[in-house]
Amino acid sequence: QVQLVESGGGLVQAGGSLRLSCTTSGIIFSIARMAWYRQAPGKTRELVAGISASGASNYADSVKGRFTISRDNAQNTVYLQMNSLKSEDTAVYYCNYPYNGGQRDYWGQGTQVTVSS
Repeated sequence: QVQLVESGGGLVQAGGSLRLSCTTSGIIFSIARMAWYRQAPGKTRELVAGISASGASNYADSVKGRFTISRDNAQNTVYLQMNSLKSEDTAVYYCNYPYNGGQRDYWGQGTQVTVSS
C-alpha cells in the first residue's frame, strides 16, 4: 500500500532553517509528481511546493526564494528545504502524492513546524 512518512519538523527561531523529508513506499517514485502542503490553525490546507518527475518545481508566492523542493529517486524521498523561516510559516506540513493527476490524493501524517519570533 502507499505510505508517505514525513520527518524533520520542529521548533526553530525566526530566520532559521529546517529540512523536511518524506520517504515513500508503494509507488513508482521515479515517475511520480510530489508536493508539500501546509495547514495553519484555522486555515485551509495550501500548496507550498510541487516537483514533477523530471525535477521541474513550482512554489507558492509566499515561499519563493526561501524554500526549495527536491527529490532523490534512489531513496524514494522528497525534501523541502526551508530557509529564512518566518512565524507565518508555522503549520503542519504534509507530503502529498497526487495519483493519476489527482484522481486520488495520498497524504502523509504531517509534521509540525513551529517558528518562534
